Amino acid sequence: MDSTALIPVQYGLDTFYFVICGALVMWMAAGFAMLESGLVRAKNTAEILTKNIVLYAVASVMYLLVGYYIMYSSPEGGILPSLGLLIGDEHAVDVVAAGGDDAPYYSARADFFFQVVFAATCMSVVSGAVAERMKLWAFIAFAVVMTAFIYPIQGFWKWGGGFLDAAGFMDFAGSGVVHMAGATAALAGVLLLGPRKGKYGPNGQINAIPGANLPLATLGAFILWMGWFGFNGGSQLKMSTIEDANAVAQVFTNTNMAAAGGLLAALITARLLFGKSDLTMVLNGALAGLVAITAEPLTPSALQATLIGAVGGVLVVFSILTLDKLKLDDPVGAISVHGVAGIWGVLAVPLTNSDATFGAQLLGVASIFAWVFIASLIVWGIIKLVMGLRVSEEEEYEGVDVVECGLEAYPEFTRQK
Repeated sequence: MDSTALIPVQYGLDTFYFVICGALVMWMAAGFAMLESGLVRAKNTAEILTKNIVLYAVASVMYLLVGYYIMYSSPEGGILPSLGLLIGDEHAVDVVAAGGDDAPYYSARADFFFQVVFAATCMSVVSGAVAERMKLWAFIAFAVVMTAFIYPIQGFWKWGGGFLDAAGFMDFAGSGVVHMAGATAALAGVLLLGPRKGKYGPNGQINAIPGANLPLATLGAFILWMGWFGFNGGSQLKMSTIEDANAVAQVFTNTNMAAAGGLLAALITARLLFGKSDLTMVLNGALAGLVAITAEPLTPSALQATLIGAVGGVLVVFSILTLDKLKLDDPVGAISVHGVAGIWGVLAVPLTNSDATFGAQLLGVASIFAWVFIASLIVWGIIKLVMGLRVSEEEEYEGVDVVECGLEAYPEFTRQK
């Protein structure tokens, strides 16, 4: 059979696979919303839900208008991407015209959809870290800049053919480009925002502020775990060949095993440290394992993926404790889960992929962190000057649900102060 006769079949199959994986990643937005709303106090639930659904819409619009063009429209590579508006015209890709068997056999619109949900995921990392005390519209203003410019520029450096890609930096699905970038932006915001009232005492004590709904947080973690199969599996980009189909199966397997490894490692670590099986650490351990394997979910064996995830699970527990000692208040542990585990995932790539080098991976970590942190600090600073970042002490006590949204998530219950 003429190989060109297979093009419509491959095109349809790979496009379908791509959009379904994108839909799974979009569903991660619900996971973030449930996880974060379960880990904040009842009086701040409606506002965190508002932030999560609004940031998804903001990311979609801004990535359409500006972000996608910045990230993928600079064939010359380098450091500075091209600036422009809107995504390109739709066209079917012919195998021969696009360069033979290496051609992307999927719709350009499928590619945009898959990429836009990644941009939203990056911004979702930020919302939990600044929860319970940031003004809603200050957060939305930052989301506009983050998804339009900050995220796409560093994304171009790797996935758009920029200087990190040329240097050999490897990040299969975004431990650094998505997760560490989101955590870095969150860190910059937390530094300027300050901790929640009552979180830290005058003599250095750390006061626990428990979340209002741990069943909801657990549901969120399960949704994120499920969505991650699309996150990592979709990053194979196609599955219409035997080689690609086998790769997708390996990626799915490794993604699952890394989450399991991270969860169990965090469970054991928490039990040894606290004498208790802390559910919040368990949930974050699973997510840390998922973040860690995202940089390279294909080349490890299933056992190696489990161990990579397990290291992430241990690191996240110690990172959460360390940030608290530094008085960096992150209500959901997002900086630890996505930042620390993201760095570990990027640096772990050479352990199983012989084409990767520690030097290139370190360059990627340093470059992404420096750009996102400095740019975010500037943007957060400007927002602070223009409209302020934080609600007043009285409004924080009252709860940002009433202050920002004019309603409560649980009006039939006595509000938690």
